[in-house]
Amino acid sequence: MRESRRLTAKDPAGTRAIGAALAEALLATDPAAALLVTLTGELGAGKTTLVAGLLERLGHPGPVRSPTYALVESYALAGWRLHHCDLYRLRDPDELDDLGLRDLLAPGAVVLIEWPERAGDRLPPPDLALQLSYADAGRELTLRAATATGAGLLDRLRLEAA
Repeated sequence: MRESRRLTAKDPAGTRAIGAALAEALLATDPAAALLVTLTGELGAGKTTLVAGLLERLGHPGPVRSPTYALVESYALAGWRLHHCDLYRLRDPDELDDLGLRDLLAPGAVVLIEWPERAGDRLPPPDLALQLSYADAGRELTLRAATATGAGLLDRLRLEAA
């Protein structure tokens, strides 16, 4: 199963709106699922901005920063356990064992991983893979579902012009 969707965000607010729309789709997903979402793109492409929009929509009241130094920031929101991971500083995929990322993929959890390519082949296939790239002043996002759960998220994704 390889469903995909391409979206354009004209500015950071548009990228946040896509994150919020993804949160809405998540709210209609069975919370017994464990979900892996990867975010790939150059530095500054909007990965953390998208995650911030998602977390805000789920009720996180404060700022969202990339967990570049902490590596993992966890949140309990809207009946889900969300883990925002940033693997940018990983020097070797073996370091994932120390982080316990596989243990985070439990029912009721959403694991959002920035820089998944740094994990080598240590991660399972994501339910949803997001690729963010620069497009003029905005961003282009390609969302690819590799599982039935990911395809369900894409099907439920409703978005006004971002």
